[in-house]
Amino acid sequence: MTIDMIASIATFIAAQILKQPNRVIRSDESLISSGLIDSFSLMDLALFVEDTFGVRIEDTELTADTFDTLDQLAALVQSRQK
Repeated sequence: MTIDMIASIATFIAAQILKQPNRVIRSDESLISSGLIDSFSLMDLALFVEDTFGVRIEDTELTADTFDTLDQLAALVQSRQK
């Protein structure tokens, strides 16, 4: 499930946020701290994750501590699905 989850999120980021559908995003690539995703895009990503995986993400969690890599994001989602 984690690999599928990461792939789904990476595809969304590349196609919908970066507008580069062929862009490959590594699971350990920095999203926020590198500037790849800005605060507006972060909200779009959070809504996608909530809708797609049926979890609730608090506004206070939209930080580089929990959302900076696909690995971190997948771990957060998995912790909410249990």
